[in-house]
Amino acid sequence: MKNLKLIGFLMIIMSSFMFIQCTSDPIAGVDGKDGIDGVDGINGADGIGVQECVACHSDATRNPIHDAYAMSRHGNGSSWARGTSASCAQCHNNEGYIDYLSGNFKDGDGNQSANPVGYAVSNAITCKGCHTDHRSFDFANDGQDYAIRSNDPVKLVIDPSVVIDFTNNSDKLGLSNSCTTCHQPRNSYPVPAGTDPVVITSYRYGPHHSPQATLLEGIMGANIAGSTGYPGAGGSGDNTHRKGSSCTACHMGESADASEGGHTWKASEETCLTCHKNGVPSGVTDFDANLQSLHDLLFAKKLIDAEGYVLGDDGINRASTTNPLNASAKDAQAIWNYKTIEEDKSKGVHNPKYVKALLKNSIEYLQQ
Repeated sequence: MKNLKLIGFLMIIMSSFMFIQCTSDPIAGVDGKDGIDGVDGINGADGIGVQECVACHSDATRNPIHDAYAMSRHGNGSSWARGTSASCAQCHNNEGYIDYLSGNFKDGDGNQSANPVGYAVSNAITCKGCHTDHRSFDFANDGQDYAIRSNDPVKLVIDPSVVIDFTNNSDKLGLSNSCTTCHQPRNSYPVPAGTDPVVITSYRYGPHHSPQATLLEGIMGANIAGSTGYPGAGGSGDNTHRKGSSCTACHMGESADASEGGHTWKASEETCLTCHKNGVPSGVTDFDANLQSLHDLLFAKKLIDAEGYVLGDDGINRASTTNPLNASAKDAQAIWNYKTIEEDKSKGVHNPKYVKALLKNSIEYLQQ
């Protein structure tokens, strides 16, 4: 029996050798017939169109941008820690910003939002946050769009019925609208208006840290009546920065100093001199004195502390839900104006006449 099994096993092995030999025959078969030739395409001119891409997509262009960005608060600031919260993510988280602009999410009131669930991780904004695919590659006719994720007019979060569009001769594509998405008041508190008292339950009462777009537009301040007139809002006013310049024109202009302009977003002196032929203004006349005066009057009235935070009714501790400030309408308006102008950080340059009116009229009220 064992011999039979051995013979069968040897037959299987010999068959396998035969199979290998048959299937590995080195003799080639006959070639098949050639297919039909395709139609020749039209030869393009070498290099045409490539230089337009290389103008931006090259190390010579990208490296200085990366270096400049690393110097900016967008690149090295600490605010990204706030981006896990759904209400903060649209500006303090790269993914939240993208989600907000996508239009795929709504908050409880049905307004445009980042993901209401929030985010497990918050990342600083990257190139891919602000930039995406080109809208058009017909640069000759459509202009260079710089692949900005959105340059559409912006509905304000504090009041979605108000839309800002910074498109003008200095920014024909409206690229500054991308800045407006975040550099605007948050929706935590409405602008105090009318005559009804205002109950303030947070020491951080105000428009938040970025009211630049609305101040440039000449809106969302509390227009207390006084001896100083308010200029018209938007393009109807005499604010030449609003009508003749833009966020990108001033903050991203070319500069011989690598620490200014471009993606540092620090306004350069060369950019200012394109309009201010007689020298760069240091700021709005008497701005520092007027802002300090407004601070001191609010402090003396025990509405804010020395650092500018709102105090509760006890006049000692900061405002909270357990120690609210029951402010008159005008007191709340004066506080709002102080916080708006102080947080803007431009020393009134964004809208000199509007800032002057807000300061002077708030001071006049508090001195009564």
